[in-house]
Amino acid sequence: MSSKPVRVRFAPSPTGSMHVGGVRTALYNYLFAKHHCGQLVLRVEDTDETRSTEASQKEQLDDLKWLGLAWDEGPDIGGPYAPYKQSQRTEAYKAYADQLLQAGKAYYCFMTDEEMDAQRAQAEQSNQPYQIISPYREVGIDEAQKRIKAGEKPTIRFKVSDLPEYFSFEDAVRGEITLPSHMVGDFIIMRSDGMPVYNFCCVVDDHEMAITHVFRGEEHLPNTLRQLMLYESFSWNAPVFGHLSIILDEHKKKLSKRHDAASCSDLKASGYIPEAILNYLALLGWSHPRGEEILSLSDLIETFSISRVHASAAVFDVAKLRWLNGQHVRHMDIDHLWSLCQPLLAQEGVHLPDDDQWYQRGLPVALSEFFTLNDGVAFMKRWFNESDFKIEPGHESILKADHVPDLIRMWLKGLPNSQYIGLEEYQVLVNDIKKNLKVKGKMLFAPLRIAMIGLPDGPDLSLLAQAIPTEMLKDRAYQCLKYVESH
Repeated sequence: MSSKPVRVRFAPSPTGSMHVGGVRTALYNYLFAKHHCGQLVLRVEDTDETRSTEASQKEQLDDLKWLGLAWDEGPDIGGPYAPYKQSQRTEAYKAYADQLLQAGKAYYCFMTDEEMDAQRAQAEQSNQPYQIISPYREVGIDEAQKRIKAGEKPTIRFKVSDLPEYFSFEDAVRGEITLPSHMVGDFIIMRSDGMPVYNFCCVVDDHEMAITHVFRGEEHLPNTLRQLMLYESFSWNAPVFGHLSIILDEHKKKLSKRHDAASCSDLKASGYIPEAILNYLALLGWSHPRGEEILSLSDLIETFSISRVHASAAVFDVAKLRWLNGQHVRHMDIDHLWSLCQPLLAQEGVHLPDDDQWYQRGLPVALSEFFTLNDGVAFMKRWFNESDFKIEPGHESILKADHVPDLIRMWLKGLPNSQYIGLEEYQVLVNDIKKNLKVKGKMLFAPLRIAMIGLPDGPDLSLLAQAIPTEMLKDRAYQCLKYVESH
């Protein structure tokens, strides 16, 4: 580890929703920075003017805030290396491009699309990899400036020559990687419209912002050769690179943006909570030193090491995410969990018992079925909605048993006048029914549960009975008895 203070960056392009691969990259950078008491820089790479939008930038930043991944410098909070949007840093890129031009390490290129297409076709005909061969490579700056003043708009290309034959670097995830220089030809660093190209921006920004480590997806590995060439030409020290594995879907194909769980917004809409998302994505390519699986953000910060990040592709397992989400929900403070459920219940138009403290009774009942917030809301709607009680079809055989009418009548008669039935009252009443009607097990509990929620299966009956106000229990039991007597 370098003696320099750790500075990492997460640099999304605001061209759409935040993919889970991007979230994992942000998370690993965040954990590495916090573990080493370093800093995380958020930089917006928005030089693609046709696709970048303010709406996408806002959504991405809001997603990161919702997840709890706070950055130390960025476009919204500033910092010593502002601005943090590439579209606002174009003067710096032009100055560094001019520096390369003056040193003879770059040149103005006036090639037309037709000329490049012709070279490409010739390379294909010769079965050779295509690399640009520009006739303007050795044209002097003065001559090029005359053409520019006459109205021509060239690109600026970096000269891939007079450089080492190979570039080798120690990837923090993949070990030593060697890339031959002949893999690329002279490449563009500034477009004809004056906008810089991705690889050039990254090098300039990472240098100017004193970035020490760059952790990004493996799809960026081909960019590393061009970036190392630029570092070499500027005589700058390159950061430590680490390229993270891709994420596969259940069919072992790259996780598509069209997958139901592909973006942070998809997961949020499906009822997953930040703690579980971060926990799951951390384990999607990294392993805990003691093999632990249920981890808080502070646990992750304490134990994260880039040396335990795997180079092999990781498979996104929705079932595992659901399980982890359920674990985090069940260990969550009940007041906080209720605050997350309330807006979802309101959206669903659920009318729960008129009692400010009801959730302390109702939530523990639903927890056994809670994997996502949406699950919990669905069960509370089914079980506790004041205006939605109905006996679900398909259970007629249970209600046709000879003892059922007497069972419901005894249940009705024994319900107290208090707001809720207590545990001891419930146990005494059920034992009386059991003793008098000589029924037990499913013959006892299935009809009782139908009289409470309209279904023979569900949560623990003693918890369920205590969570439904007595008046609602009576009303539902009357409806059930009426149903039994009319069928």
